[in-house]
Amino acid sequence: MPRRTTTQPDEFDEHIVDIDVGEEMRESYLEYAYSVIYSRAIPDARDGLKPVQRRTLYTMADLSLWPDRGHVKSARVVGEVMGRLHPHGDTAIYDALVRLVQPWTMRLPHVDGHGNFGSPDDPPAAMRYTECRMAPAAVAMTASIDEDTVDFRANYDSRELEPSVLPAAIPNLLVNGSSGIAVGMATNIAPHNLIEVVQALRHLIDHPDAGLDDLMRFVPGPDLPTGGKIVGLDGIRDAYATGRGSFKMRASTRIESVTARRKGIVVTELPYNVGAEKVIERIKTLVQAKRLKGIADIANLTDGEKGLHLVIELKSGFNPEAVLEQLFKLTPMEDSFGINAVALVDGQPRTLGLKQMLEVFLQHRFDVVRRRSEFRRAKASDRLHLVDGLLIALLDIDEVIQVIRGSDDTQAARMRLMEIFDLSETQANYILEMPLRRLTRFSRLELEREQAELRQTIEELEALLNDEGLLRKAVADELAEIAKQHGTPRRTVLLESAGQPVSAAVPLEVADDPCWVLLSATGLLARTADDSPIPSGGGRSKHDTVTSAVRATARGEVGVLTRSGELHKLDVLDLPGLPSTAAAPHLRGGAPIPEFLAVRADDVVCLVSFVGESPGLAIGTRDGVVKRVRDEYLGKDSWEVISLKDDDRVVGARQLATGDEELCFITSDAQLLHFSASLVRPQGRSGGGVAGVKLGGAKVVSFTAFEPGDDSVVATVAGAPDALPGTESGSVKVTPFAEYPSKGRATGGVRCHRFLKGEGALLVAWAGHGPAMAAARSGSPVDLPAPEGRRDGSGEPAAQPIVAISGPAAELTPASPG
Repeated sequence: MPRRTTTQPDEFDEHIVDIDVGEEMRESYLEYAYSVIYSRAIPDARDGLKPVQRRTLYTMADLSLWPDRGHVKSARVVGEVMGRLHPHGDTAIYDALVRLVQPWTMRLPHVDGHGNFGSPDDPPAAMRYTECRMAPAAVAMTASIDEDTVDFRANYDSRELEPSVLPAAIPNLLVNGSSGIAVGMATNIAPHNLIEVVQALRHLIDHPDAGLDDLMRFVPGPDLPTGGKIVGLDGIRDAYATGRGSFKMRASTRIESVTARRKGIVVTELPYNVGAEKVIERIKTLVQAKRLKGIADIANLTDGEKGLHLVIELKSGFNPEAVLEQLFKLTPMEDSFGINAVALVDGQPRTLGLKQMLEVFLQHRFDVVRRRSEFRRAKASDRLHLVDGLLIALLDIDEVIQVIRGSDDTQAARMRLMEIFDLSETQANYILEMPLRRLTRFSRLELEREQAELRQTIEELEALLNDEGLLRKAVADELAEIAKQHGTPRRTVLLESAGQPVSAAVPLEVADDPCWVLLSATGLLARTADDSPIPSGGGRSKHDTVTSAVRATARGEVGVLTRSGELHKLDVLDLPGLPSTAAAPHLRGGAPIPEFLAVRADDVVCLVSFVGESPGLAIGTRDGVVKRVRDEYLGKDSWEVISLKDDDRVVGARQLATGDEELCFITSDAQLLHFSASLVRPQGRSGGGVAGVKLGGAKVVSFTAFEPGDDSVVATVAGAPDALPGTESGSVKVTPFAEYPSKGRATGGVRCHRFLKGEGALLVAWAGHGPAMAAARSGSPVDLPAPEGRRDGSGEPAAQPIVAISGPAAELTPASPG
């Protein structure tokens, strides 16, 4: 029904407007919906920021709140943002600022906070009590914004200008993710690892037609700020393909003895957006309702140094694995994350897959670098124009001075300079304003040097603007530098499945059946269901590489050797079991080493068996020391098996089967030495070993022991001397082991890799039974070239950085007697 509005003051004429109520409501609702979508809830696909976040970072940059400056009150920043750019209230602005600070919300925080910015369970303090400044990542997001790299638009009252998008040198939409609820749509994007995303972007620059499988070799899945595990990768692939999908997140846990008689479950990482208090409350509710049995007590020992530390004490007589399975099933210790990748592209909301998000960001960076180059070229051209004029004046400075002195006024001097010396008006004005101290011979030399530099800069910028290949290379190089400055290791472990579920009928006493214990390149441990031979492809999995395997029994113990020379006892029963030996190549159900031992995953060298009649253990160190340790079992949880000097560490170890295996050293300067283990006299655990290889300032990068055969190979990866494993692709080479002659102990060996330009050291090396298999830092496999005959030849460029190389799992450690 139409609505009639009447305005009828005495001093005005009657004014009546007929309005259709239904049409008015539709238009008002659509305006409100558009405002929420474009101005509040949905991020821009280019910089991954919502308007309030963008305005906050731009305001902080405008206030020069750089990381090397002091913190300022958060209320000051909020007031500036609200007064100048975002008139939606201080609460919304401060909430956005707080999220930009929190490391458990942002994978790469943009704001450095000082004070109480809350926790996953608690709200932050009021903005008058907290302080903030820009984090280094925010500097990269706003860099070169004053060089005409992005468009500006009027603010809400048209008194100031604000950027429509930030230059964003960081792929923020993928790295930090986003979430928001608009009218009729929502977005939810998971955070990812910066290094992995940059690798995918650089691959896409070189291969624009790359498919999803190619990109997932670099970005296998999200990397959540709180770590934990992601169980099941099918949903991730669906999300990367269509923009919609879901995956399960699990807490990182380990089972350990909390008292002399009781075991407990220690939770060190929780799923994304799940707080410890939420888990505790849920467990207490389930225990009181008698839906969860076996829980004796729960304690939150979280602190600022150790981080999350939630201890769930179990009652005696309950299987910890069965209780843990119930916790995953009934509590937020397992949660799901639904990806709905909606972002603004060209001002319109679109659902984007992985490749589309990468392409939108790359196109934005191409535009930013192109506009920045045009701005710098114009600025350099303007300066060159002035320098050319100054040099013309300096060539005949006496006449210039005479012309100026003989002129009646500034206008006359300007016109005479332009006429006599053929100068432009800009050049003439600059000469007239030039101080007399610049009229020296040294100033002329400086100007000539500046002239040459400006011409070179203009030439380089014009070449970049005219050559699409140079532009793409510049963007790729800048991305590599961003990853180097701000990248951090992956925190979230990716698992194809959760392993075999533990049913309520699992007996407390597990049969002492023979099995294999496996260690992967990413630090996952698991045991097989039996000791059947592992398939020949067992050294390689879809997302990992097995680096060590030993025979054991389900109720037995194995040793874990660390780089510091300590051997830790580990109960095989505590390890997650694989459904069958055939599943070993994929290591389904493996768990990180820190869940079982108080050591870092990257500190573990290998696994060993505790047996009494084998020839012992062969150990090689970074300083070239070799030691054979006699087998002896001690009734302690850990003990030292080699006495190391300062700064030395174990680089490799293998359990011997016969005592006649070949011990093989490979050094950072590409020298390979191998000799028989019989040349090394066994020592007790207190011994420090003997000289194994002669080093000329280099370090040992690989030590192995094996029985040589026709399938034995040597794989080496070379790169820059200061590069860390997993950060540089370098060149890789695989050579038959038979090409390297045996030499005596403590000699220098023979060359095994010829360095190319830019290379100076071996980053990763391995020798053993082939085929050799490699893994990247994310755990994804890396293809290696076929073995070739030249032992001192150079390598081929690797597809991506390599952190580990191994052979078939069944060949990693010889079978032990008994």
